Amino acid sequence: PALAQRQLGEGARRAGEGTNLKALFTKEIEEALLDHRIDLAVHSLKDMSADLPQGLVIGAVPSREDPRDVWISKTNVPFRDLPKNATIGTGAVRRQAQLKRLLPAAVLVAIRGNVDTRLKRLAEGTLDGIILAHAGLRRLGLEKAVTEVLPIELLLPAVGQGCLGIQIRDRENAMAPFMKVLDHPPSHAAAKAERAFLKTLGGNCQTPIAGYASIESGELTMLGLVISPDGKQCVSAKENGRHFDAAGIGHRLAQKLLAAGADKILKTSSPSAPLGDPTMDSRLRPRE
Repeated sequence: PALAQRQLGEGARRAGEGTNLKALFTKEIEEALLDHRIDLAVHSLKDMSADLPQGLVIGAVPSREDPRDVWISKTNVPFRDLPKNATIGTGAVRRQAQLKRLLPAAVLVAIRGNVDTRLKRLAEGTLDGIILAHAGLRRLGLEKAVTEVLPIELLLPAVGQGCLGIQIRDRENAMAPFMKVLDHPPSHAAAKAERAFLKTLGGNCQTPIAGYASIESGELTMLGLVISPDGKQCVSAKENGRHFDAAGIGHRLAQKLLAAGADKILKTSSPSAPLGDPTMDSRLRPRE
C-alpha cells in the first residue's frame, strides 16, 4: 500500500506564521487518502481532530509509547528542586496551564519547532529547562536528554499522547489484514476512550484539556482534566469500566467534568477557530 509521508505542502506554506501547521499537515494527508493517492496514513494521534472526515476511520492503533511528559534540565536539576521563579519552555497550552497551577511564580516561555530545535534552544538560551513528550524523544533515540520522567498524576498528558493512529478509508476490506497486524487492542481501546472524552468536550489539541486511559485486567480507568489557561480554574475526575465500553467511559467522564463547570472554563479559553474552513475541501468537514 501507498504510505503517506508528512511533507509541508503548498497549503501549509501559504498559511504563514501563527497557523496551526499540524492541523494543515493532517488535512493534506486526509485529502490524499480521499483522493486515493495513498492507501493509509500514519499520524500522531494527539494531532488528530476528534471528528474525522466522512469516509475515513482509524483502522489501527499500534502499541502505545510512554504517554508521559519529561523534564529536561539545562543543569540536570530535578523538577522538584526547581526554584519558584524557574524559567520553563513548553509550547502546549495544556502543559502551560498545569505548570501555572503547580508553579505559579515560574516564568513560562512558549517554544516551537521540532525536538532538535527545542533542545538547541535550551542549550543556547536562558531557559532552566523544557518539557517535552517522552514518546517523541524515545522514537528519535534522544532519551539520554531526559532529566526526569514526570508522573501522570503531576502532569496529565494530552489525549492520545504516545499513540500513533493509522488512518484508512472506511469499508476498505483490502486493508483489513494490515490493520489486524498493526493494531494493539489495549492501546486502541484507550485511544477510543480518550477521543470520545475530547469529542464530548468539544475540544482539540489547542484547548487546555488533558486525559489518559489505561487498562488492567480488562478494566479501563480514565483520568480527565479541564483547566483554564492561567491555571486558576480546574476540574478533574476519574471514570472506569470494562474495556469494551471504552468510548462510553470517555463520554461519561466528559459529562462529569461538564457538570462540574468544565463548559465555563472551555468557553473562556477561546481557542483559535478551525483552520482553512472557508476553503476546506467539503469532504474534510467533520461529520455532523
